[in-house]
Amino acid sequence: MQQSVVPELAHTDTRPMHWLATAAAVAGVVALSSLFQPGSARAAQPAAGTETKSAPVAAAPPSTAGVDFPLDCGPVKELVVKKATGDLDGDGRPETVAVVHCDSAMGTPPDGVYVLTQAAGATSPRVVATLVDPKERLTVTDFAVAGKTVTATMLGYSSDNVPSCCPDLKSSAKWQWNGHAFVRSTPAAAHSV
Repeated sequence: MQQSVVPELAHTDTRPMHWLATAAAVAGVVALSSLFQPGSARAAQPAAGTETKSAPVAAAPPSTAGVDFPLDCGPVKELVVKKATGDLDGDGRPETVAVVHCDSAMGTPPDGVYVLTQAAGATSPRVVATLVDPKERLTVTDFAVAGKTVTATMLGYSSDNVPSCCPDLKSSAKWQWNGHAFVRSTPAAAHSV
């Protein structure tokens, strides 16, 4: 058996008395700390004659509930599958971008991508732009709003002969507001399936 380099220490064996002493010391520290509390904080008051302004209240993004999307679903409901918000036009009020399709029990219904806004004092939001029309037969897989840009990855079909189950094209797009309309461009990494 190898001998320890450090000599045996007498206090390494704990006894109940050690635990009681430790508990009493901790209780004493807690009791004393309650007697010494910091003073209450005081906010600096503005100088006499200065005007105080509150921060502007951020407008809530438009809700998709109850919006009449330009989508013909017949007897089935419209279904908002994805949404994101951002101030796309820089006016200080957020817009909501929604990916919507018909809630079909069969197949993969095509998606529409819509921009919603709600004017100050208006009671309901309205669709101001269609970025992807469902007539294009596209399914949106990735979707984001970052800054003033909307990006999406979409699956589509090279011809009407391609079955709806099996899209054969993959494309990416981004949209930015130019002051009059949303301009669509293709990011550098766009490609086909």
